[in-house]
Amino acid sequence: MSETRSDSRPLGTLRRSGDERGVVRLEDVYDTGIEDLWSALTEPERLARWLVEVDGDDLRVGGEVQARFTSTWTGPARIDVCQAPHRLVVTLDPGDEDETELEAILTPEGERTRLVIEERGLPVSALAGHGAGWQAHVDDLVAYLAGSETGSWRERWVALTPAYEEIAAALD
Repeated sequence: MSETRSDSRPLGTLRRSGDERGVVRLEDVYDTGIEDLWSALTEPERLARWLVEVDGDDLRVGGEVQARFTSTWTGPARIDVCQAPHRLVVTLDPGDEDETELEAILTPEGERTRLVIEERGLPVSALAGHGAGWQAHVDDLVAYLAGSETGSWRERWVALTPAYEEIAAALD
């Protein structure tokens, strides 16, 4: 995987999971070991450098925290599964009609690690924006792991959105 991505080619997929809900999925292999990638996904200090600030001291399965994503989404999150260093499941807006579930699955591949991220339960109308958003987030993860600046999340999102809108249009 390259340290930075400069094109607007979508890496993710979108799919329906019912009439009005859907899933965003991104999958890629990272040039780091599973323990390091797990740490980047679960340690609040590292998460804040590329994805989300987490407030609260209830960092355990069943615990709830407040999250502030670099994409500006803010709200409660509940930790549902934490199987280090392979699987993390977090519910955003638990109990709310806008509730979604995030899952990260890590698999070692030699000295590298495959990461699959899915956000489930999204309104179908929001899939394109979330697909572009998650790709911008994983671009920031690549930059962070390489020791580079993450750049403007919003600029990447704007550049990626048209490609994800085309994918979403094919779902109808």
